[in-house]
Amino acid sequence: MFFVLINYGVFAQNEEYSIFIKDIETQMPIENATVIIMKTRQILLTNEEGKVNFKLTGGSNVQTFISGYEAETVRWATLKQNEFIIYLKSKNSKLDEIILSKESPQKILQKVVSNSIKKMEPSYRLKVFVREFFLLDDKYSYYNDGLVHFQFATNQKKIFTTLLVEQNRSYGLIDSDVSDDLKGYNLNNIMENYCSFKYFQPIIDSKAKKEYYYIIKRHPTNKNYYVMSIAPLEGNKKAVDNFEITYDPEQKIIIGFTVKANLGNIAKIEKTAGLGTKKITRSFVRVDYRLDGTDYYLLKSNEETAYDIVLKDKIKSIEVRNSFITTNFNKQKFSHKEADVFKEKSLFNKKNNILTNYWDISGFTATDEEKAIIQSLEYKM
Repeated sequence: MFFVLINYGVFAQNEEYSIFIKDIETQMPIENATVIIMKTRQILLTNEEGKVNFKLTGGSNVQTFISGYEAETVRWATLKQNEFIIYLKSKNSKLDEIILSKESPQKILQKVVSNSIKKMEPSYRLKVFVREFFLLDDKYSYYNDGLVHFQFATNQKKIFTTLLVEQNRSYGLIDSDVSDDLKGYNLNNIMENYCSFKYFQPIIDSKAKKEYYYIIKRHPTNKNYYVMSIAPLEGNKKAVDNFEITYDPEQKIIIGFTVKANLGNIAKIEKTAGLGTKKITRSFVRVDYRLDGTDYYLLKSNEETAYDIVLKDKIKSIEVRNSFITTNFNKQKFSHKEADVFKEKSLFNKKNNILTNYWDISGFTATDEEKAIIQSLEYKM
């Protein structure tokens, strides 16, 4: 009986698995595919190598999907090894189909944004893997990541979050000349912006009709979605961003969006180059949401920002890349003490608290190249 119990304990332990998602025709890895472990409801996102890592006791069916491909649900029994491949079949792209409506695209967008905000209002919590790469003069100088919990609540129609940090690590150093606003980002503010759709304020304002043009097309690979493209009108002296918004026209819910700065417009607006000036050289935001039955929440985000800063004796190039990846959604509130709430702006220079190798199994696995970068910064500490 002792022998049986020992063996049961061994087999009941978590095992680590890897899945690779590939295109069935090209055999190439598929990046940013969502993988859901059905037993635990853990959400994972494939990296550039098409790879995810996770831990699991026993077996579980696996669901994976990404825009442009047919979704797949794979039975655990068909996965023979600890490291296996799931192939996705690409959907045939259709020619652009412009959607005509009696209502103006801006009016449609205003309703979609308003409805999406309402859908976000109920209280819930997200377990999120966050990470940030920092480059100074084109060299990696700092990195941080963490596994954090956001508790959402709505107060007077405003979404706000409470943040607890489960684990985190920070490596590298940043030059003292770099301004504080570039040393990491405000975790609560950025999450609240995603869930209040703050990025849309410039284009849903009634005056924006004189600054932007709007066009709606059917999604090329998903007949249930529309895509709205928004760009500054030629000669505009204020607007600098291009938007692309994917939404469900029936449920009036935003599925994802990108915001990309038009550097040509920025160059026309930024004419001064005095001391302390920040010249934007890149600005990109990509955010995706998940609608699962009645649950609607942030799935993932990626922001890339680059500046040239004019100092006394030289110009410094700064680039920051940060990501949020939701790994678990839960309608239950977490219990905590007020002293446990993380009230700082970011994980920058927060004392490292490492209990597990969470970075390998918490939503987004680093590529071999990224692992080498992180390791080199760790050695510099």
